[in-house]
Amino acid sequence: MAFFIAVVISFVPAFFYAAIVYWLDRFEKEPLKLLVGAFIWGAFVATMGAIIWSSVFQLGIGLLVGDVAADLAGPTIVAPIVEEVLKGLAVALIFLIFPHEFDSILDGMVYAAITALGFAATENVLYLYFLAYQVGGYPDMFVLFFLRVILGGWGHAVYTAFIGIGLAAARLNPNPIAKFMFPIIGLAIAIFLHALHNGMAVFLVGTAGLSGFVAMMLVDWLTWLVALGVAIWAIRREQRWMQDQLRDEVAMGVLSQAQYETACSIMGQTRARLQGRNARRFYNACANLAQKKHQLARFGEESGNSARVAKWRNEVAQLSPLV
Repeated sequence: MAFFIAVVISFVPAFFYAAIVYWLDRFEKEPLKLLVGAFIWGAFVATMGAIIWSSVFQLGIGLLVGDVAADLAGPTIVAPIVEEVLKGLAVALIFLIFPHEFDSILDGMVYAAITALGFAATENVLYLYFLAYQVGGYPDMFVLFFLRVILGGWGHAVYTAFIGIGLAAARLNPNPIAKFMFPIIGLAIAIFLHALHNGMAVFLVGTAGLSGFVAMMLVDWLTWLVALGVAIWAIRREQRWMQDQLRDEVAMGVLSQAQYETACSIMGQTRARLQGRNARRFYNACANLAQKKHQLARFGEESGNSARVAKWRNEVAQLSPLV
């Protein structure tokens, strides 16, 4: 029963946080099948891989420099590197296999955050059951739940979001050097932030107690605010693309002025998508059309941008009378 409770109070909040991430992707929604796949990768592949590889590397460090150093290096060096690399692999695979789903910085953040929330859900189950319940019963489990899932629930999502930002920035930048460097920088930031949190948990909280914990939370929340600021900037940027790229579609008669204004409005889209499946399909098609036109204008033909523009324009035209 206790293990079942640990699963519920770990995964239900993760689904809630994932729903918030999905809601933030206001204009061009990412395919649900890719998001579900990313979450599953994080929850099972990345988590199991992290357990195995972290143990292997920590054992190796212990053999080389001793168990004390290995116990310190495990959470502060090994875990951040192994976990961010394994979470980032899911985002990298989507980036490589479905590059045209990376239309904006926000897309990279969404895939990365969803992957990380899957990872956090499974990791929380293990912590809540094995490190809390089996030591101090339900009181310890619920205290740790509050600390990890409520107060620290966005940690993994924010760390890995920077990997998504790096990959998306590489996708959107034609400079070969930038394409090479941005993913490395994104991974480095993710590892640094993860290591900073774990290091503060080990050294600061371990020595300063409550004041150290408060300091760690303040640093974490500041990082979360920075990530939220990047997300808001990316949303506004997509909104400008919508306004620029859909304006001439009104002149062409593909969509009406009212539809254009709704498509370019964050709240307008939110209300319109509640009207039913046709409205959701229509405004998602509008967003895809705007994104593909932007890519065509910026990057040229690539591998079929004109065909993608024509496809989405045709879908917008077909759905327009139904909305």
